[in-house]
Amino acid sequence: MTPGSNIPLTAARVAVDVTAPVRLDVSGLLLTADGKVRSDNDFIFYNQPTGPGVTYRSGGGTSPDAITVDTASVPPGIEKIVVTASPDAAGQSFQGVEPTATIRNADDGSVLATFTPPQLGTETALVIVEIYLRNGAWKARAVGQGYANGLAGIATDFGVTVEEPAPAPAPAQPAAPAAPLAPPTGPPVQAPPPPMAQPPAPPAPAAPAAPAPGAGKINLDKGRVSLQKNQTVSLVKGGRPLLSQVKMGLGWEPAFRGKDIDLDASVIAYGPQRNHIDSCYFGKLKILKGAVKHSGDNLTGEGGGDDEVIVVDLGALPQEVTGLVFTVNSFSGQKFTEVAKAYCRLIDGATGEELVRFDLTNAEAQTGVMMAKLIRQFTGEWDMTAMGDFVKSRTVRGMVKPAAQAL
Repeated sequence: MTPGSNIPLTAARVAVDVTAPVRLDVSGLLLTADGKVRSDNDFIFYNQPTGPGVTYRSGGGTSPDAITVDTASVPPGIEKIVVTASPDAAGQSFQGVEPTATIRNADDGSVLATFTPPQLGTETALVIVEIYLRNGAWKARAVGQGYANGLAGIATDFGVTVEEPAPAPAPAQPAAPAAPLAPPTGPPVQAPPPPMAQPPAPPAPAAPAAPAPGAGKINLDKGRVSLQKNQTVSLVKGGRPLLSQVKMGLGWEPAFRGKDIDLDASVIAYGPQRNHIDSCYFGKLKILKGAVKHSGDNLTGEGGGDDEVIVVDLGALPQEVTGLVFTVNSFSGQKFTEVAKAYCRLIDGATGEELVRFDLTNAEAQTGVMMAKLIRQFTGEWDMTAMGDFVKSRTVRGMVKPAAQAL
């Protein structure tokens, strides 16, 4: 699955387990229509492993923790169960840690879907998937929303009371006020409960001024953004999504010696299971009923400005499209080490304003490159991530599989 994608559940009882190179604490919260728990009893975790229709199972450190949802037993008024994960070690973030959620049929163990969130950074807790009720049917959605203030931040956001640790050590003077933000608090947070009696020093400095969800992600509030490889920008300004029509312009300089370089820009559309839906390129200038259009082929790279432009009406894309990967291929066979000043830039389709730019550097001796991807988030907003990943392929057809793996 990709962020924001969803699947119908074919089993009444599903289990969600989350694996990672480090041990994780996995929790579940039962939410009403307003996105809040009814009481702290709706927070299911290692210290409170059972709730109405939802149970927690510990992996004991040798297998992943899991949250099981029996949709037939979920009480009326509960419309969503969010499954969260946080590193077990105090203060550890998801930097360099790639968690994967697996949604299974809880009765026979068969896999219904898997989801690995895009590259994470300073987040110390994650809403990874949600099981939700829509028009009388239960579905699962990939989320991947990070929090920089730990599981306590998630719990507070959903209405769980996060209490201070009992003020056992009297000499702890002004240290107490910092405790509410520290990860190991009251019902929710990190797994090792024994240290609660002595509030540990390390969490306190990590918690002050902890940003809200999505910390570390760039937005467009300060204007045009220049991305480096693997950086992500949210296509939101002033808290609101941008106009839905955007243009992806791709450009390069021609070869100064030898024959001209014929680079071809394309975009590949994918569905929730990273399934290939369609590709837009010089041989197919319009896909998805016109929601994606290609400007046509530039055989040399001559001329100022963008050499090829792909127009995407995000608002007109079918709901099944959750990911777009923009690629460039050297049809004439030269390697990208022979190409000068290759770039891609995202432009507001209504105003022509350049929003995001990614200049390709450190080219490799390959004939294909994945420049950028647009991912639909569970909120409906879109994120753009600079890629710059090289592939041996002279055509878009050879990019379909590696681009799917990169989502």
